[in-house]
Amino acid sequence: MTLVVALVLLVGLGVGSLFLPVPYLVAAPGLTVDTLGEVKEEPVIKIEDARSYEHDGSLSMVTVQYAGGPQHRLDFLTVVTAWLSPTQAVLPEKLLFPSGRTPEEVTERQTVQMNDSQTDATAAALNELGMAYEAVPLVSGTVEGMPAHGVVEEGDLILAVDGEPVPTEGGGDQGSPVGSSAVVEMVGDREPGDPVELTLDRDGETVDVEITTEEGDSGGAAVGVLITDRMDFPVDVEITVGDIGGPSAGMMFALGIMDRLSEEGLTGGADVAGTGTITADGRVGGVSGVQQKMVSAQRDGAEYFLVAAESCSQVSQSAAYGELEVARVETLADAVDALQTIRTGEGELPRCE
Repeated sequence: MTLVVALVLLVGLGVGSLFLPVPYLVAAPGLTVDTLGEVKEEPVIKIEDARSYEHDGSLSMVTVQYAGGPQHRLDFLTVVTAWLSPTQAVLPEKLLFPSGRTPEEVTERQTVQMNDSQTDATAAALNELGMAYEAVPLVSGTVEGMPAHGVVEEGDLILAVDGEPVPTEGGGDQGSPVGSSAVVEMVGDREPGDPVELTLDRDGETVDVEITTEEGDSGGAAVGVLITDRMDFPVDVEITVGDIGGPSAGMMFALGIMDRLSEEGLTGGADVAGTGTITADGRVGGVSGVQQKMVSAQRDGAEYFLVAAESCSQVSQSAAYGELEVARVETLADAVDALQTIRTGEGELPRCE
């Protein structure tokens, strides 16, 4: 009788444990959004103050759908089932919801990242097209404990570094940084511990401040200023994608903007999807969830997939591996070259090794 009771209790505990909440997330293939198409009868990319064009083909951003989280934890059985699925992945909850950050803060941060990626995508697209714009470095904050804290103020515009004006005109020489990128390079062009003089516009008044640099996270000289760019574009670009956050669609936004502004389409009628962040100077960065995004792209009819070189290691792990032609890109120019190869059929696509 003791053995029977113990066995019943053991089985009961085993079955019950399958429904215990666990701190894991399940990542699954999500939505695809054609940047050349519409969302809720509104163009994803709308351009004013310049002639825009419509072309055949598609340039789709792809997403990952996450289930779980601190407020809606999944049970153990659901997590195990997802772990066995070839199209899903199981991730520690803290990767998306770091300790000490509320779900609302995570959502707000993803919204900010999405907005910033759209601005950077516009700048990168205009750079690639050779269309001039202005990017004035704007202080968004300072790092507590670093030399600039209490000296440089939020809202300051950085006009010069050591008396040398900060270049602000983008869209010309694509190899030269402008705005915030230029400031980082100009300040970092010295040894940690060396002084640097910043000329600031503070509420219309010119202010000079001298700051002693320290070693930053990357090992170079830094002062602890957080900088964004106040952009002045010659065209008005409005991007609408609904309730989607994060920076990983930046590359596809940039390509979509270029396609809208180009008389000749970029894809030649092909259906292309992709993922990767973008910087204003056109560098494409790696993202997570490529395995699920490739499944989303293949499911919704994409023939080709553009992936950031930094994310190449994820490609072969996807259930859609072998179903898509995958091209590796490091810059927006690389992506444009890949699309030219797709459009003309000439040359070879750069592959993930």
